[in-house]
Amino acid sequence: MPVHVRVLDLPGAPGAPTGQPGSSRLALITLDPGDPRRPFVLGAETLPQLREALEEAQRLAAAGEVVAVGITGVQGVFCAGADLKSMATADRETGLATGRLGHDVLGRLGTLGVPTFAYVNGLALGGGLETALHATYRTVATTARGLGLPETHLGLVPGWGGTWLLPHLAGPDVAVRIAVENALANNRTITGPEAVELGVADLAVEPADFLLQSLRWTAAVLAGEVQVPRRVPLPETEEAAAWEAAVARGRAVADARVRGAAPAPHRALDLVAAARTNTREGHFAAEDAAIGDLVASPQLRAGLYAFDLVQRYGRKPTGAPPKELARGVTSAGVVGAGLMAGQIALLLLHRLQVPVVLTDVDEARVAKGVEAVRSGVDDLLAKGRVTPDVANRLKASVSGSVDKSALAGCDVVVEAVFEEMSVKHAVLRELEPLLREDAVIATNTSSLSVTEMASVMEHPERFVGFHFFNPVAVLPLVEVVRTQRTDDATLATAFAVGARLKKTCVLVRDAPAFVVNRVSTRMFDEVVRAVDAGTPLVEAEHALDELGLPMTPFRLASFVGPAVMLHVHETLAAAFPDRYRVSDNLRRWVEAGSPPLVTPKGPVEATRAAERVLVQGDEPVSGPELLRRVQDALADEVRRVLDEGVVAGPEDVDVCLVLGTGHPLHTGGITPYLDRVGASERVTGRRFHRG
Repeated sequence: MPVHVRVLDLPGAPGAPTGQPGSSRLALITLDPGDPRRPFVLGAETLPQLREALEEAQRLAAAGEVVAVGITGVQGVFCAGADLKSMATADRETGLATGRLGHDVLGRLGTLGVPTFAYVNGLALGGGLETALHATYRTVATTARGLGLPETHLGLVPGWGGTWLLPHLAGPDVAVRIAVENALANNRTITGPEAVELGVADLAVEPADFLLQSLRWTAAVLAGEVQVPRRVPLPETEEAAAWEAAVARGRAVADARVRGAAPAPHRALDLVAAARTNTREGHFAAEDAAIGDLVASPQLRAGLYAFDLVQRYGRKPTGAPPKELARGVTSAGVVGAGLMAGQIALLLLHRLQVPVVLTDVDEARVAKGVEAVRSGVDDLLAKGRVTPDVANRLKASVSGSVDKSALAGCDVVVEAVFEEMSVKHAVLRELEPLLREDAVIATNTSSLSVTEMASVMEHPERFVGFHFFNPVAVLPLVEVVRTQRTDDATLATAFAVGARLKKTCVLVRDAPAFVVNRVSTRMFDEVVRAVDAGTPLVEAEHALDELGLPMTPFRLASFVGPAVMLHVHETLAAAFPDRYRVSDNLRRWVEAGSPPLVTPKGPVEATRAAERVLVQGDEPVSGPELLRRVQDALADEVRRVLDEGVVAGPEDVDVCLVLGTGHPLHTGGITPYLDRVGASERVTGRRFHRG
């Protein structure tokens, strides 16, 4: 049975309670999915099972057979949260019932009549973390990752007590950070040690004997040997001010991240704000109502669609050849030592744990690149991502040379030099004869033809596109580009390397700018056209707020680099002159040194550089009209991408945009949004999805 109860003797501790039957015994509830391939989730089957287990624990406590109740998970997972599949087709009444059931079951952890302990052995997301919050005390493994409340990222709110329990336990600042700020930052989570530091957990325990040490600590707590501090509210005026400040900060973050395009973050903040004065029971009813209101929203439906896609593609990429065809990788090389190349080298070094060699045209560049990688290892050490021993080994495993023959023993070599075809050709002509015949060569090009690149090679079958996104360590997408000559072994190796790098790989056919840059550039091109025509820059920046993108168009262009944007525009304008063009303003921006045209943070305002660089016409486009033009352009370009067979279906496009550019889940990536606003049928005469 996935949820089971057993009675354990608590390990002896000085002063532990003794003398009465059951006075040193604990009822331990274990959340076990029964299938090591799947994490435990709370759903229609497991919630009633958990309720039965809690009722059994309560009976044992009432009979004096145990003095405490504990709950834990298995195999590095405490609880992965609610089973979201049932939410995809739920109505308001179903949402209300789900909220009430969760509150009824999890809430029992706080009403058993004895202290309760959550032993968080690993992943604890959403309802999983809320389960732990309902307990009296919490231990957490030092290696635990993935603790958080991701609901607003999907279009929901933490609805099983999170918005009341967390601010009262750890304070409103922490509650806003975890429930809103982290969730909207691509579902950022916290670690076990961070949970203790923030006051979410009480003790961090090493994983080797996690349960035993947690039980020993439990005995000490019960015996009064350990006093567990709790947050003491400030005087009323100061407490109210602190609560208001935290919620105000959260609203500013929500405004900046979703720009009113999804209601869930602000609904969650309303709940956190109300938690200061609400009773527990009254607040849980408010959480139920919020779930009921949000569960049937189009944003949640799109969010669940995109979330499921991302999870599925992460486990099993569409179109990948059999894993058995992949070649082993025991060493890797990177041609180039610039910023992007250095990021790729660091990722290869960290994730593959193999020697990595960088090459470039002169000693100074090579030395700078190698030092940047070693500095990156130091950053990983400082963040606790690697141990000191591993850090020392990694730093010793990276080297550099101006002689490309240093790459001769590499199993995989990633080319990451300047985006100019003649430069790429020169590198490949020199590189290929130096490598073993079974070595895979990959290019990190963002828009150039992989087929044309391979035209100078003797064995183009071992060449593949492997397009990372900046910043490499953060964005989880790799576009794997197959040409007509790329063989299955090469492709399988690319997918295998991507998996080891913890990236989600999407197979794309070689085509100008592939998927992400092609679709994103079509969107930006419409914005630039409007600015060229005379639309005020700030108005153009806000016209796409409904899309909830992580950055406004010109802020994103500054982040990516106007020169990079110009290069992609030129590539696409050459390939598709009927739809793409190169703006004179974009050229002027690059020629002027690429100064920011809008303020990089806070409210969007035009800079003085914008006045110097931009030359505008006298036919401005209104914000709503610009949004409509962008919607139509996106619908048109996505349909062309699909009709050309660049990817297999709209799901591929959505995964690419969610993981490659941070399109929010509540849009579904893009195609469900285009269906919802009517652009798909308006432009192409058909929807991307049925229903």
